[in-house]
Amino acid sequence: MTPGAMQIAILGLAALSVGLSAWAIRRDVPLAWDWAVPAPLAQGGAPMFETVLEYSASAGEAHSPGIVLRDGGYSILWFEGSQEARADVDIVGVDIGADGVSPVTPRVTRGGLSDAFEPRQLVVTLGNTVQNDAAPDALYATVVSVGGWAMASVADVRLGPDGPKVARKLNLSPLLNRSFLVKSPMVGYADGSHALPAYFEMGQTYGALVRLDGQGRVRDMRRMTGPMKVIQPMVVPLDSRRAVAFLRNFESGAARLLMTRSDDGGQSWAPVREMNIPNPSAPVAALALGGDRILMAVNDDAGDGSILSLTLSEDSGDTWRPLHRLEEGGGDARYPMMRALPDGRIVLAYSIGAKAGIRAHVFNLSWALGT
Repeated sequence: MTPGAMQIAILGLAALSVGLSAWAIRRDVPLAWDWAVPAPLAQGGAPMFETVLEYSASAGEAHSPGIVLRDGGYSILWFEGSQEARADVDIVGVDIGADGVSPVTPRVTRGGLSDAFEPRQLVVTLGNTVQNDAAPDALYATVVSVGGWAMASVADVRLGPDGPKVARKLNLSPLLNRSFLVKSPMVGYADGSHALPAYFEMGQTYGALVRLDGQGRVRDMRRMTGPMKVIQPMVVPLDSRRAVAFLRNFESGAARLLMTRSDDGGQSWAPVREMNIPNPSAPVAALALGGDRILMAVNDDAGDGSILSLTLSEDSGDTWRPLHRLEEGGGDARYPMMRALPDGRIVLAYSIGAKAGIRAHVFNLSWALGT
């Protein structure tokens, strides 16, 4: 090929690339930034509270429960192994329904996930896992192929009857795509799409709201930042535009819970600031009850991670009223996860005994609010 012909070919390929990019941009429907308005939870009926799971690992650690809603009940999943971030940690869980509680069984193993990855890759350890609300039988899992949590990635895992059938990493960063983790449930938008709260843990940490399309592709990501080491955002939409996010301060000696707000459907977030709630650098679980009411499970003693409380805000998170002391102390009670069931009851699960076990309760608003 002559130099002139080669130059023409290169220019032609460049024009084709630009044309394809422009076509892809045009065919992507612009994102709509209106939250799915949370339905108010029913408050009627007699107060009820039941402990549905009391689990202790036979050895090692059982930590960071996730709640997966399913037809006829729900599942509670957690990671278990000799120690957090070690090479023997898998995701296990139980199913809870009308027939009671199933035996603890493996749900996502390191080997099974390695085989399901496209392209295939080694999985050394597993961590926080949440339900993918946008797809049936699907999870978002924190996975590590090399190093520790600072080298983690988020995996979109689709499950079959025997465990993972296909998995891929979310593309969250052009630089190695590392150091992203998940902890809190997804949030929905009015157009049926979803967003995944995530966080970046290496160096200058930050919270993130990851917008996804119907195929699970990352469409956008908006950061939550501040002067603190911000991680583990818990996002609570209040109406079509407003939302509040509660975050953990990862700084050594941190003593306050953090928060930020969005008034434009999550497109932008105010600088993260400290709340007037003591907190021993621990994540929270929160649930919109309708209007400006928020229910939150929080470690609210800055010096004692074994104290866990249920609290209520009726002004979108500005002030809080204690409702119940769930754990009085005597062993860590952290990493709460809370979700509403279709019948209006609420499931709350958390780690106990210095990551040695999992405890879960089911209750209704009549009990929570004392009515």
